[in-house]
Parts: sequence; C-alpha cells; structure tokens
Amino acid sequence: MQCAHRGACGCCDSEGALLGFLFLVGFSFERVSEMPMFQPSKREGLAGYEDGQVLDLDTAVKDGVLGGLGSGGVPGGGVGEKLDLKKMIEELDLSEVPSVFICPISLEPMQDPVTLCTGQTYERSNILKWFSLGHLTCPTTMQELWDDSVTPNKTLYHLIHTWFSHKYLLMKKRSEDVQGRASELVETLKKVKGQVRVQALKELRQVVASHATARKAVVDGGGVAVVSGLLGRFTSHAVGSEAIAILVNLSLDSESRTNLMQPAKISLVVDMLNEGSMETKINCTRLIETLMEEKDFRSEIVSSHSLLVGLMRLVKDKRHSNGTLPGLRLLRTICLHKQVRSLFVSVGAVPQLVDLLPNLDSDCLELALFILETLSSLPEGQLALKDCRSTIPSMVRLLMRVSETCTQYALAILWAVCSLAPQECSSVAVDAGLAAKLLLVIQSGCDPVLKQRSSELLKLCSLNYSDTIFISKCKLTRTIQ
Repeated sequence: MQCAHRGACGCCDSEGALLGFLFLVGFSFERVSEMPMFQPSKREGLAGYEDGQVLDLDTAVKDGVLGGLGSGGVPGGGVGEKLDLKKMIEELDLSEVPSVFICPISLEPMQDPVTLCTGQTYERSNILKWFSLGHLTCPTTMQELWDDSVTPNKTLYHLIHTWFSHKYLLMKKRSEDVQGRASELVETLKKVKGQVRVQALKELRQVVASHATARKAVVDGGGVAVVSGLLGRFTSHAVGSEAIAILVNLSLDSESRTNLMQPAKISLVVDMLNEGSMETKINCTRLIETLMEEKDFRSEIVSSHSLLVGLMRLVKDKRHSNGTLPGLRLLRTICLHKQVRSLFVSVGAVPQLVDLLPNLDSDCLELALFILETLSSLPEGQLALKDCRSTIPSMVRLLMRVSETCTQYALAILWAVCSLAPQECSSVAVDAGLAAKLLLVIQSGCDPVLKQRSSELLKLCSLNYSDTIFISKCKLTRTIQ
C-alpha cells in the first residue's frame, strides 16, 4: 500500500529497494564533503527548495543535494542499526549537516522523519506538537491539510543514519589514533634527548590541547610524571615551555601537584615567568594557580620577590594585554596568604596597581581593587596608598561607576587612607568630589553596609570644614557632570 504522495518521498520503500536505490544513484561516502550543508544562522528552506515544492530523495540526489555516498565508506565495514542515532547526533554536535536532514520546524537533524500529504518531511515530535496547537496546515507551505496522518520516511531515516554513522565511526577512529599517538609520544619522551625531545614535546602539546581523549590517555598512561620529570634546575627553556604547556592542559592529582612543588621545579617556573614568551608566562601563572589549589600548599613557595616582580611585569605589559587577567588572578590568590602581603608592598605593587586602574576592564578592575583593599589592612599598605597621589582621585572616580563590588573596595581603601591622615587626605578627597559621591551611595539602593561606611566616611571628611562650606561641597552638579 502506497502513501498519499505515491512514493515520491520514498517512505514506502523496503530496505532492499533502498539498497538498490543507493546503488543506482551512486551514493558515495567519498563525496560526502560535496553536500550542501545546513547553516544554523540561515533560516532557509530544505536544500533550497521553495514555494512548497515537494522534496523527494530522487530529485535531491539527482540535483546534488545529498551528493554521492557509496562504497567508500565507513571504516571498519558496513553500518548497521546498532548505533543509536540520537547518541551519534549528540556526541558529534556537528555545525554543518545536509539541509535535507534538517527539520524545518526545529532546525535540528531529524531522528524520526515523517512525511505529510503535501510531501514535506518533519521530525515526528515537532509536527505532532504543531498539530496539538490546533494547526491543520503544513508549516513549510502553509497549505491546509486534507489528511493529517503522518507516514514514516524510512528511506530518509536510513540516509540520515548512514551519514551520521559514517561521521561517528570516523570520529571514533580518529580518537583511537590520537590516543595511540599520545601514548607513543609519552614513551618517546622516556628515551630521547635534545632537539628530538623538544619536537616530541611540541607534538604532544598540540595533541593534548586539541583532544580530550589524548589528555586522558596521557594521564592514564603515567604521562604526567614523565613530563613533570623533565622540569628541573638544568632544564632548558625550550623543554620547559613545552612541558608546562602540556601540564596546564592535564588533570593533575594531589601527588602530581606535590611533585611539582619541589623547589627546583618552582624555581624554573618562576624563571620562565620572567623570561619566557607571553604564552609561556600565561601558562606559568595557570600552573602555579593549579598548584595553590592543593590543600598542603605552603605559602613560602610563592614568597618570592622574583615571582611577584614577574607577575607585576605581566599585568603591566601594554603590548600583550592578554596577560593582565591571568596575572591579576594569580596575584589575588597569592594575596590571600597573609605571610606574603608585606612582600607585595615591598616590590612596589601598590602604586603600580593604582596607576593601572584607568586602563582595566571590569573583571580586571575588581581583581586589582581586591588586592589593594587587602593590602590596605597592613600599616605599610596604608602608607603606600596614602603616598600615591593617584589613590584618592582614582577611588573617588570609581564610586558608583562600575559595580557595587568595586564601590565596596574603593570605599574601604578611601577609609583606610583618610583614617590614617584625616586632615591631609580628607581635604584632597572632598576636593576630588568625594562628598557628593558619598551622598549618592547613601541615597542609592545598594547594600546597607556600604551606606553605613559612606556615612562614617562623610562624617570623617566633614570635620575639617564649617557646616556651610561642607554643604556647598556636597552639591551634586560636579558629580553629575
């Protein structure tokens, strides 16, 4: 018994007829790349067919919509129905799929294609939902339906399954090849030296950066110990930079992190942070940040003048701004260790960070302000902030400007500075427009704690003025401008 559109879509073909059909049209996997691909951003019709024209597979093949798929095939033999279509679609997550495989309603690959009496094909669940909403039309052509039954399009289903199976098995084969190559490279690193070692490391870095399966193979095969074992006092920068680039892409367990915290290895990482390329410097910050997540991490590991100087150079590098965020992120993590804070101040971090504030984006700004606010809890940090001429104007400018978090940090810094030298700093702050900004904070809907801190700071600043003069300085005109 034929379907309503008399077999035009191929939905009534038997499996044997399907194979004969594929043989006759020369459907070849070798020409899969010639298929017109569905682009998600373009809401086009199926394979360019417009005006409600019936799309049947014979026409699609002859017009080159599907291209050829034939013998070449799928690695490892023929494709059976054992592979789950839904699983393959989800795991492949392809950005380009032949347009004829796409449901016009969801714009997703069809898993259970059915055809209407108009000859248009849709994903079963999508068209049934369309009907359940009371529509008795074809979504593509908007024709009224004289028959609301749907017919499974078996031929199209088999084509979809075959195409995705081919892609899926190729992906699996590549994955196995990559895992094997990663394991080979780990074994190679145990035997070679010199330039051959550098080349092996470069290839392994590229492999682990691109393939999750390769990363797993390296970890499972003991590759972390092999690579980390290459780091030491006499390691060249060529080897060290590649080894660190590999390690930051791998999952490091507690034992691996502990091993990497050996003084000789940390010393090499700090040297490369100061002297390596920008990519190497960023990788060094990522590796140190990973090591600091270890519960047995000791703060003396990062109590290094050279480390902090290198990080400050990284965040200030105007030619390579991509190092600012990772550098500040690591500085923030280090700053959480109280034992290291005095060292921050001694390397001149306070004035350097204050001068950097106007050029930072919101994410970097919050990190820098957090560091400065933390350092303001130290007497030497307070003094360094007070002695920096840009501190007060910069903090006043940031109030109520970026985020509530930035306002919170800026208020804390202003309080630390003004409470250290009330007469000297309060007048500078008021002249910079602090009084008006504090009134804005108090009148805003921000956190009550911020309002209370603003009130206290406002009171502190008013002690050096008569009521009349101070009130005149609280006008909002200058702030609004």
